[in-house]
Amino acid sequence: MPKIAYLFPGQGAQVVGMGRDLCAAQPLAREIFEQADRILGFGLSKICFEGPEEALNATDVSQPAIFVTSVALAEVFRQVGPGRHFQPQAAAGLSLGEYTALWAAGALTFEDGVRLTRRRGELMQAAATATPSSMVSIMGLDEGQVKNICQSASSLGTISPANYNCPGQIVVSGTKAACGEVLKLAEAAGGRAVELKVAGAFHSALMAPAAEGLRAELEKVSLAALALPVVANVTAEYHAGAAEIRGLLVRQLTGAVLWQKCMERLLADGYDAFYEIGPGRVLKGLMKKIERRAEVTNVNDAASATG
Repeated sequence: MPKIAYLFPGQGAQVVGMGRDLCAAQPLAREIFEQADRILGFGLSKICFEGPEEALNATDVSQPAIFVTSVALAEVFRQVGPGRHFQPQAAAGLSLGEYTALWAAGALTFEDGVRLTRRRGELMQAAATATPSSMVSIMGLDEGQVKNICQSASSLGTISPANYNCPGQIVVSGTKAACGEVLKLAEAAGGRAVELKVAGAFHSALMAPAAEGLRAELEKVSLAALALPVVANVTAEYHAGAAEIRGLLVRQLTGAVLWQKCMERLLADGYDAFYEIGPGRVLKGLMKKIERRAEVTNVNDAASATG
């Protein structure tokens, strides 16, 4: 029997139209989106289905939008689609996706997940607005080279690795000036560098104000025992329990996401069938660079959710 893990995407996976076909075909999905609209007090579903793109891409909208779309896909997959025939034995999520993984594991309620991802987005947007900052994806260089580049660029401002996504792809995060220097230094070192279209320097020290705000929000939330193991972004180890979850989610805002190590942990523990549940297919692409033989199935629309 395969050992199954669910994977959930993070910010950047959003696309106008996500969830629309699912809600048209499945009343269960429609109710999930309607519930999210009631919790938030505005039409998140309309923005997901119709845009405009600028509204969906706003950090405080894209985060709950991806969470809700991923939950709707997961519930349809579990109750109506092929997922009703088996149970996952672990879960993981990239950055924002860690909240969806914790929901899938029963630690976080849907309502708390919607509220937290909305508030997380607001706090991150506020921190980004306070300091002009950005993120740069570097391809073709190893960890040591990227750290050296960050060290060289640090004279122009805060800069550090933010996402270790897969072999040959590391994202760095920092002030605008430092990111500009990284673009030049990475190319000079023989790599390829692309500035990302993001609001600011996520997963860096510049998110410290957001981390403090998130800590206060998490203290208001009741967390249940985990029904299945969830790998934490910042340690690549399994969450031990509710008390630890809060601290690791706070650390995630200012610390690097160790996605490659998270996937290597699951692979080493015998997980050999992965379902990427949510908009897009970014995680499948990353997994193929980490372990090309890994079996990854995308659940990202009505057809794939219902089988």
